[in-house]
Amino acid sequence: MDLITHGVLGATLAATLAPSHQRRLAAAVGMVGGMLPDADTLIQSPDDVLLVLDYHRHFTHALVFAPIGALIGALLLWPLLRKNLSFPKIYLYSLAGYGVAGLLDACTSYGTHLWLPFSERKEAWNLIAVFDPLFTLLLLVPLALALRRPQRHWAPVGLTLAAAYLGLGLWQHQRAETALRDVVAARGHPAPNLVIKPTMANQVLWRTLYVHEGRLQTDAFHLGWTVRHYPGESAPLMDEAAVTRLVGDHPRRREDLERFRRFSDGLLIADSTRPGFVGDGRYSLLPTRTAPIWGLEWSADGAPAFVTRREVTPEIRQAFIAMLLGR
Repeated sequence: MDLITHGVLGATLAATLAPSHQRRLAAAVGMVGGMLPDADTLIQSPDDVLLVLDYHRHFTHALVFAPIGALIGALLLWPLLRKNLSFPKIYLYSLAGYGVAGLLDACTSYGTHLWLPFSERKEAWNLIAVFDPLFTLLLLVPLALALRRPQRHWAPVGLTLAAAYLGLGLWQHQRAETALRDVVAARGHPAPNLVIKPTMANQVLWRTLYVHEGRLQTDAFHLGWTVRHYPGESAPLMDEAAVTRLVGDHPRRREDLERFRRFSDGLLIADSTRPGFVGDGRYSLLPTRTAPIWGLEWSADGAPAFVTRREVTPEIRQAFIAMLLGR
């Protein structure tokens, strides 16, 4: 999720573990610990645009790395806090923030390498969007009360509300899956692998994906008191013929494309209007669309560039709001 939410969650958990007289300092340490895993975004190279994609939510988010990452955070903070907190306490609060960061990211749809080095499997539980202000506020308000009045036990209230919100996400996910399976069955499509995730900043409008006969099919569902279905678009996934046309006899281009395929869980979509562009089919500005919001575009010299398409036109904004309201 976003950096602020990671910091707030880390601060809340650390404040919960701390005695009242240490609660404010513990929250500060937990906030740093919660934000530290996303320092992996600094792993970049001007000659390799995919490097940051390879390592974001990678080893820094693995559960076995949490004690090491927390130790780094504690060592950085020790010179500043040694007069107020013992090193074991600093480490404990740092570990609280760092350890929960990977788990929170796994609740989103992006994909997090929790099990490194034992498995390359990415966890994406699809319970919450990568940005959800309501979830952040459910943590932030009790945390602010806890810091204002450290003697009161407000921090656990924030954790309880956050857990309840994720529980709501699980329930909504199950509702969307049931609705999608009914739609898929009505279409006569065998679709064993379904992708179901909330759209940005809400738990009401959900985007679903599945692959049928080499095409990516999108649908959206409004999950209020009743379920409303919005049929979506479909687009062909890149097959070997499309890959060959794109990469030609450039081995580096093929390698980069394979790396991007792993990043996007194999859901690569080409653009007939831009021959050198390949997009990540998991994400679009509208849940019913297949147009990717980001992808790779190769220039004539064979070097890829990471490009984004996030222009929200009035038409897209109105369509999203209408679906969000269940119209």
